[in-house]
Amino acid sequence: MNITLSVDEQVALRAREAARQMGKSLNQAVRDYLEQLAGGARRGQQWAQFEERCLNSQVQLGAWRFNRDEANER
Repeated sequence: MNITLSVDEQVALRAREAARQMGKSLNQAVRDYLEQLAGGARRGQQWAQFEERCLNSQVQLGAWRFNRDEANER
């Protein structure tokens, strides 16, 4: 879908430069932002549901402790 936006010329120039510094075109930066904006609420809801399931879980970890070295073994 194509969308036409009206933006102040100076804003567009600064945004284009910021996108370039990120290694993106302004078009790609805007697409990425819109995807994030559209999916943000859904992701937040998914994380809230995950958190609720974890907090209500009956799983017992006993004496298990996180070990960074084991987690990073390849």
